Amino acid sequence: MISVLFVCHGNICRSQMAECMAKDYAAKNNISSSFYFDSAATSREEIGNKIYPPARKKLIDMNIEVYDHKARQITEKDIKDFDYIFYMDENNKRNIIRLFGFLPDNVKPLLENKDIADPWYTGNFDQTYSDIKKGLKKMFENLR
Repeated sequence: MISVLFVCHGNICRSQMAECMAKDYAAKNNISSSFYFDSAATSREEIGNKIYPPARKKLIDMNIEVYDHKARQITEKDIKDFDYIFYMDENNKRNIIRLFGFLPDNVKPLLENKDIADPWYTGNFDQTYSDIKKGLKKMFENLR
């Protein structure tokens, strides 16, 4: 089983959206048993909070199941246990380096050469959804 962790700043928008979207894709393509998905934050600010309501709405509008996930911070155990860890933007990358002192080999951007738009600041959940979808398409192509 391939384990994948999605990481963003607070774990209430982008990383939770990516987790739900990846689970949805895997289920619709009958490959769920081949993957384990989770999400986490680089910060501690939102720990324990559920997905941000506009992020939830976007997923529901796209007929994607929203799971009962509470925000948590990435840990050293995650670095060791997950096969792949995908961050959403360069700030997340810097925070991971700050937390662990280096960038582990299994940590990569979800989109190459482009940040996943942060809807917390932009309010544009359509763009975030589109960015994540592009990143997941490439991820699944590379993991098959």
